[in-house]
Amino acid sequence: MTAFYHVCFVVPDLERAMQDFRRSAGVEWSAPHSDRLGAWDYRIVFSAGGPPFIELIEGPAGSPWDASQGARFDHIGFWSEDVRQGSRRLEHEGMPTDFTGCPYGRPFAYHQVDSIGARIELVDVGRQAAFLDRWHPGGDPMPAVAEDARPPQEG
Repeated sequence: MTAFYHVCFVVPDLERAMQDFRRSAGVEWSAPHSDRLGAWDYRIVFSAGGPPFIELIEGPAGSPWDASQGARFDHIGFWSEDVRQGSRRLEHEGMPTDFTGCPYGRPFAYHQVDSIGARIELVDVGRQAAFLDRWHPGGDPMPAVAEDARPPQEG
């Protein structure tokens, strides 16, 4: 079992993307949620039914979820037992931090992975219970990357 639990697309129109996924693949959705991080208001939704999830984010220009140039695949999300340690590991392995929510009180970080043309997101497993309450009530806990068991690779 892996700590991978979602894929994310940033989109300029959340409802249109939800409808297109529903029409093309029968994807059902939870209710969208509006939130704010720093100066950015954004909207977010996850597919219903359990992991792995599809996440859609509609964010403003200049935000970490900027879709002003069009919709795109953005990241693959993993639970992490220690986001800061995981971020250090990924940076050491040549995957620089692209954005972190930690200064905003949100323990997650995006790391650029050029070989896949997207980002990896590490999310602190301490947020998992709230995630399940909102997006998958009654869902089973999901595994997390055990960062203390994953020392940085040499050379």
